[in-house]
Amino acid sequence: MKRVVIALLLNAFILPGAGQIYLGSKIKGVVLVMAVNLLLLAALFFMMKISAPVIAAHLGGTPVTAQQVLEAIQPYSMWAKLLLSALLAVWGFGLVDLISALRTPPND
Repeated sequence: MKRVVIALLLNAFILPGAGQIYLGSKIKGVVLVMAVNLLLLAALFFMMKISAPVIAAHLGGTPVTAQQVLEAIQPYSMWAKLLLSALLAVWGFGLVDLISALRTPPND
């Protein structure tokens, strides 16, 4: 039982999928880690794409207004919500999977 609690803490606070790897479900853990990394990479891509026009305007010497920032963010707001939802879904799946391991009796 102590191993499952450690795995749950790893999964909740370190990286989704780390707890599965710790418990020996290597394939499920690697898939979760890869999914989280891909979602974080997509989020980084969108952040760079959103901030590029604002940074370019600032480097060009023109003052950056709140309206310019809102205009840069607005086209990507739906994608940001989808990315956040997908990340929370992967994180939640990892936690629910480990909680279900708490309820099953150990094989050894």
